[in-house]
Amino acid sequence: MNKKIDVLVVGAGLSGIGAGYHLQKKCPETSFLILEGRENIGGTWDLFKYPGIRSDSDMYTLGYNFKPWKEQEAIADAPSILKYLNETVEEFNLKSKIRFGKYVKKARWSSDSNQWTVDIEDKKTGKFSQILCSFIFMCSGYYSYKEGYTPHFEGKENFKGDIIHPQKWDTSFDYSNKKIVVIGSGATAVTIVPEMAKTAKHVTMLQRSPTYVVAAPEKDNLANKLRKYLPLKFTYWLIRWRNILRQQYYFHLCKKYPKGVKNVIIREVKKKLGNDFDVKTHFTPKYNPWDQRMCLVPDGDLFEQINQGKASVVTDHIKNFTENGLLLKSGKELKADVIITATGLNLEMLSTVEFFIDNKSVDISKTVTYKGMMYSGIPNLASTFGYTNASWTLGADLTSEYVCRVINHMKRNNYDVVCPKPNIGIEADPDYLNLTSGYIKRSLNIFPKQGKKAPWRNNQNYLIDIFQMKYGRIDDGEISFEKIV
Repeated sequence: MNKKIDVLVVGAGLSGIGAGYHLQKKCPETSFLILEGRENIGGTWDLFKYPGIRSDSDMYTLGYNFKPWKEQEAIADAPSILKYLNETVEEFNLKSKIRFGKYVKKARWSSDSNQWTVDIEDKKTGKFSQILCSFIFMCSGYYSYKEGYTPHFEGKENFKGDIIHPQKWDTSFDYSNKKIVVIGSGATAVTIVPEMAKTAKHVTMLQRSPTYVVAAPEKDNLANKLRKYLPLKFTYWLIRWRNILRQQYYFHLCKKYPKGVKNVIIREVKKKLGNDFDVKTHFTPKYNPWDQRMCLVPDGDLFEQINQGKASVVTDHIKNFTENGLLLKSGKELKADVIITATGLNLEMLSTVEFFIDNKSVDISKTVTYKGMMYSGIPNLASTFGYTNASWTLGADLTSEYVCRVINHMKRNNYDVVCPKPNIGIEADPDYLNLTSGYIKRSLNIFPKQGKKAPWRNNQNYLIDIFQMKYGRIDDGEISFEKIV
């Protein structure tokens, strides 16, 4: 007999654990399970093992709204974040709600029974089972766990050294005293380069074009001081809101005065690297600030390693791999023992789960997003997608709280079905995330569309969303509720 629950949460990373807390706290009469395909919690923070892996947001906003971050470092490494997540699971008794090694393969909605039938594969045995549920909450992130993105490189097979994508990093790999070339200039690259430079012979960051790189303190001195005199929860709330307002102000400043902000960023990089360094070539992007996500370097560690001669930056295009490194289009050859392809992620929408409504396959890319978390024409389904211009968890917490409000509204009114239904002729915008990053642009075809106005717009604005998600009307005329007659 198939097991029946109210809510099925898919994923036990940052979003899924948060979802579990909110469901438990705000919907105490609602039964739920969290299914995780891997054997550990943590998602991103357990999967990636590459050198130096850390948050690219401060932990006062990347942390949950219900559990204060209490470590000294505001920019935290992966082990510290995993510790925080394990503490959360333990503190709020969520372990019993998590099932590991369970891959969700298919989900079929029946309009006759108003429920989902979910096919699950056991990782160890390969056997399949089913769960019946009223509501599915996808908390599986937005990229493939199987492999990262690697473009075609001519002559790659000729290279005699090691070629490694950061997503497949082997922690036993010894790179000490080796010449390293890191291909890429995004968040992963600017993390790996300074960390590997500590023990490698030399590390070169090879980029086709520059990225905005901003230095920020690893520790929040004000937060650490306030904790000595004020209650932990109040200090966390205070610093969290200071950082939220600072993030939002900075983002809107970038959008309104891009040229001025760009000049400030470049000026700060020049201060770090000195007048003799070619900042124009290597650290001055052609696009405006926040057209792509900025890269954060704690205490300017990347700049420090460059100044010490342990790391360098080359801006050029790859012509082909050679036996001993890379031949660039400029004619220059980069010698390398190891090449790291920090070339991005393969994105996914709603993991690899196949969705069906009354035996008809669902194409998420043909839907319009409702409040960035539900999808037109798909009943009893929500997903978490955090912010691209702020910390992921800010969006994840709000989404979980809204899902809880929807579920409680349905229980109070004896509704069985909730489904976003946009008006006919809604004007759709295909640019779901409003970023020009390569990994985003090459995956736009998998994302849903968004409307030109609320609630069919993915706002990417925490201050707007907090009012819409926490206090806005549930039954707003744009989403339908039904009950079994």
